[in-house]
Parts: sequence; structure tokens; C-alpha cells
Amino acid sequence: MEITQILKKAIDEGCSDIFIVAGLPLTFKIKGQQLRMTEEGKLLPPHTAEIIASVYQLARRDISRIDKEDSDDDFSFAIGGVGRFRVNVFHQRGSLAAVIRVIKFGIRDYREIGIPEEVMSVTNYKQGIVLVTGQAGSGKSTTVSTLIDRINHNRVGHILTLEDPIEYVHSHDKCIVSQREIYSDSPSYLSALRSALRESPDVIFLGEMRDYETIDVAMTAAETGQLLFSTLHTTGAANTVDRIIDSFPANQQAQVRLQLSMVLQAVISQQLVPSVDGSWFRHLKSCSATQR
Repeated sequence: MEITQILKKAIDEGCSDIFIVAGLPLTFKIKGQQLRMTEEGKLLPPHTAEIIASVYQLARRDISRIDKEDSDDDFSFAIGGVGRFRVNVFHQRGSLAAVIRVIKFGIRDYREIGIPEEVMSVTNYKQGIVLVTGQAGSGKSTTVSTLIDRINHNRVGHILTLEDPIEYVHSHDKCIVSQREIYSDSPSYLSALRSALRESPDVIFLGEMRDYETIDVAMTAAETGQLLFSTLHTTGAANTVDRIIDSFPANQQAQVRLQLSMVLQAVISQQLVPSVDGSWFRHLKSCSATQR
């Protein structure tokens, strides 16, 4: 099956992820379950390499990025009228493999995916930090996209997103929306965030707080009057606060506690669970805003 057909089929089937791994058939993840395309047979290393080369060609990206056996690559691309796709390519057992995240065009209605109005109300903040937390794959980016979308349609300003890679594409509405992809439009999160302070943003989305330097600049941005959204792989407000503080050297932690108490507006914790009938997964099981 040709790569464009695979991607279209994934969209039609409501697939969230596509697995291209040698030793297994092409596999779709649908509502938390694996659907293996057995009619295509098991993929061999030459097959996975061929499919992945087609993905790179479709994305107009240089495949030499994964020439080294210890390399991996993250990127995203879109197919007009079909959808957007986030790709991670990696080496395993001497062969190329990939996982493709499927992202439908458009921002889904927050009520459809189970986000309570209490959480959506964090978009009323004009400054400070709002953190969306949860396990990998729990839908943090989807939640943030709905928050950004509401601001875009209800407030005048400049929204700046810093992502690795860009997932949801926002069109300009009442806000100007600038979206920068790390490693493509900027060498690092830290560099992009420092540059952001000179780009007159009203709202910043920092894809992930990865280290204490990034967190430090993020808190500075919040202190200077911006509203900043970001994500962390934590569960619960207390664990989130501890993770931020513990990322700093011991001699800076007292100062960080003080800064965080001044800028942290809300922590939203979420996870995915099956619905009662098991037929689909709700986007949020629990979503609590811990406000100052």
C-alpha cells in the first residue's frame, strides 16, 4: 500500500498512531487497541526502509538525518485535505522503524472531548503560567490547542507557539498566531523562548519544560506580563510543583519557590480512560485546576 493511501486509511479508521516496525504487519492504534493490517503481511527491514523513505519524500525532508545507526528524528508534515502527521523515526534491531501520530485538521470542540468549562476558564488569565500535565500520549497537546483556539477567537493579541514539532496549526483570527518549530525555525527551546521576549507576545505556548534553564526563562516571561502555557509529564499539582523545583540546583530552590508562587496560575492534570461501554476513549478522565 502506498504511503498516502496508508495515511488516508488511518484518518478514515479514526487511528491515533501508525506503527511501522519490522517483524509485524503495519499496525494502527485505534481507541487504545491495535489493529494489524495482516492482509499486507509482516514488514521486513527493506519494507520499513521503503515506507519511511516515502514518508521523508512526502514531507520533503532530508533522509540523511537518520543515516547513523544511533540517530532518530522528529518532524511533522501535512497532506492537504487529509490531515497532519507527527513522525518519530528511529533504529531498532538494525532496521528503521517509525511511529506516526495522526492529527486531524481543525481544533475539536472542547465539549466533544470532555474538557470542563472550569478548565477552559483559564484562558481568562492575562499573565502567569498554566501547566497541562499527564502521561505521554494522554492528550496534553490537544487540550492546549483548545485553550489556544479559544483565546484566538475571543481576544486580540499575539500568540506565539514553540513546539517540537508543530502539531495543531492555528489560523489567524482575532489574534496573530506565530508558530515556530524547534530545530527547524529555532535551534532550541531555550533560544526560541529568549527570542520570544522580543517578539511582543501576549500568549506563549512552550511545548515542553525540559530543563531548569528553559523553566527559568519561562518564569521570567510570566513575570514580565505574558500568559504562558506549557506541558509536563507529571501527575497532580503537587508532583508538578516538586518536579519544577527539583530541576533547579539546591542553592536556587528557595528563590524558585518564591517565583513559582507568584506566577503559577493553574495546573491541569489529565489522563485517558475508556468510556463506560468501552467503545471509545474520553479525552479527559479528570481535569483539575489548582489555582492560586
